[in-house]
Amino acid sequence: MNPPPAKAVNMSWRRKLAYAVLAIGPLIVAAPLTYLLWLPNVPALRTSNPVHTSLMELREQQALRNGQPLKTVYRWKDLKEISPHLAHAVLLSEDDVFYEHKGFDMEQIRLAVKIDWEKKRFAYGGSTLTQQLARSLYLSPRKNIFRKAKEALITLLLERDLSKTRILELYLNVVEWGRGIYGAEAAAQTYFQKPAKDLTPDEAVALASILPSPRRWSPLSERSFMARRRTRLYARMRRAGFLPVETLADLKIPDEVQELANMANSFLQQQAANDNPSSRPSADSEPEVMLNEEDLYVPTHEAPQP
Repeated sequence: MNPPPAKAVNMSWRRKLAYAVLAIGPLIVAAPLTYLLWLPNVPALRTSNPVHTSLMELREQQALRNGQPLKTVYRWKDLKEISPHLAHAVLLSEDDVFYEHKGFDMEQIRLAVKIDWEKKRFAYGGSTLTQQLARSLYLSPRKNIFRKAKEALITLLLERDLSKTRILELYLNVVEWGRGIYGAEAAAQTYFQKPAKDLTPDEAVALASILPSPRRWSPLSERSFMARRRTRLYARMRRAGFLPVETLADLKIPDEVQELANMANSFLQQQAANDNPSSRPSADSEPEVMLNEEDLYVPTHEAPQP
């Protein structure tokens, strides 16, 4: 029996391909639409606190795949039970126009577009607290256009259905603060062995300074990079009026700084005495310390005890 003409075979395959496209095409379109249009019940968050979040689940799955089961530490606390120092530090570090925007910081978005375009990748987020909350509660840290679009939709719902105070309270309770550590209370207990309401300004700044990358950085790190981040954030808190302006007498001068200042003053006084013997200080006179208070702020944090 002779085989069918080649042209007929080709037409047959083209027809089959066309049928396949017609059958699968709607599914290809419907899948992302379904993903985008399935939205969480945000109004429920007005009165109920999340028990688990999408980010927690993702981290646990990642740990299991790597053969390293992860213990999740998560303890809810109302906003009144969290140190205002921590709330202020987080706002200044992550979203200093939180109370002014409706979920999106347009200046940060423009900056993110510029940087991402130059680097040809998603290199800079520019996300507000509300966007970060949407991502932590319902999505993942993965960077793609569909996830960003859904994040934007959920952000609009959060801003529409919740107060700013509630959004901040939710954020401070579910934000990731280290491997398996979520929320202010878990972070305070893990790193400083105290409740979140008792965090000092130094400790609050240390916690807020790692939020851009909490699984990579530690609030207890003494590396120069982290020390600079803490110092800058502490100064911003003071300029914003969240901390009182301290006088030199109020500051605790580290022993090594005090010793160096004393040595310097003693040297200068000795030089002056050599030039003018009549001005030589008596044996019981005390050196006068002249220090700049900004130079004295060196955050110190003790490592957690095992």
